[in-house]
Amino acid sequence: MDIRLKIKELRKKSGLNQVDFAKRSGVGIRFVRDLEQGKKTVRVDKVNQVLELFGYHLEAVKNDKN
Repeated sequence: MDIRLKIKELRKKSGLNQVDFAKRSGVGIRFVRDLEQGKKTVRVDKVNQVLELFGYHLEAVKNDKN
């Protein structure tokens, strides 16, 4: 799943616009916009910070394909 789409979906389901979402999650509006637009160089700790609002987090998992 594309994380940017999931975060946008969660934000919209919560009835939050980007500004309110940024304020409630403690990040800047620019970060939220960059994240939802798919910027490739976002900080994982900040991604987890916004996901925390919805009870989610990112973590590394072993790829068993190799």
